[in-house]
Amino acid sequence: ILALTLAGCAATAAHRLADNLSDAMLNQDDPDTVRAGAPAYLLLLDSLIADRPDDTRLLIAGARLYGAYASALVSDPIRARRLSVRSRDYARRALCVTEPAVCENEAAPFEQFASAVDGVDTSRIEPMYVLGISWAGWIRAHMEDWNAVAQLPRVDYLLQRVVDLQPDYDRGRAQLYLGVLRSQIPPALGGQPEAGRLHFERAIAFSNGRDLIVKVEFARYYARLMFDQLLHDRLLHEVLEAPAREPGLTLSNTIAKQQAEMLLSDDYF
Repeated sequence: ILALTLAGCAATAAHRLADNLSDAMLNQDDPDTVRAGAPAYLLLLDSLIADRPDDTRLLIAGARLYGAYASALVSDPIRARRLSVRSRDYARRALCVTEPAVCENEAAPFEQFASAVDGVDTSRIEPMYVLGISWAGWIRAHMEDWNAVAQLPRVDYLLQRVVDLQPDYDRGRAQLYLGVLRSQIPPALGGQPEAGRLHFERAIAFSNGRDLIVKVEFARYYARLMFDQLLHDRLLHEVLEAPAREPGLTLSNTIAKQQAEMLLSDDYF
């Protein structure tokens, strides 16, 4: 009994530490501080996961933080690719614990993979969502590899399943990712940018407009694809005028403001 009690206390302490690390990063308003300090956080998470390799909560924390660091704070594409691999690996391991059928069919024919994803219910949505966003980040870091790009339909299906189960999941972030995915190709070439626009608008609504990166990506992907300068500039000016501080979003919002300034100054139109 004592051994079980001590093991439970150790798990609780590890989870609390992982949560505190995540909160400290996501609520920081100085990206340079996070850029400099995050590697130590990530190494600490690696050590916690090495000690508890099947702990879904720790694996999800690791996947989220590695993914966020690689996509938003790393400019070296080689490093970004390496970090995205770690993010996706942790996310996949978490899903293998909770949804082995999806894990086993990840590379199976698409219909078989989709059937496994359809078996996931709301109670087990988080590992599926985290794999979706980590996988998307991995593909983004490997865009020169057509074998990686060919996996986008599977990511799309995972995230569509998330919004089918819970449309406002993660304050609309799943909607954001679908908006980006569906705003890549113009209508003349068979794309679905209007479906993408709907996802962006839902993401804004579900975060009550407080997740500023949504408007940046709405401008970057949809407005630029459709050559809608009025929408583009309105969205980016709204980002610049909004407060950055928001629990869980402060770092992202601060980066969104920096990116909004760059998009407005690059003479795209």
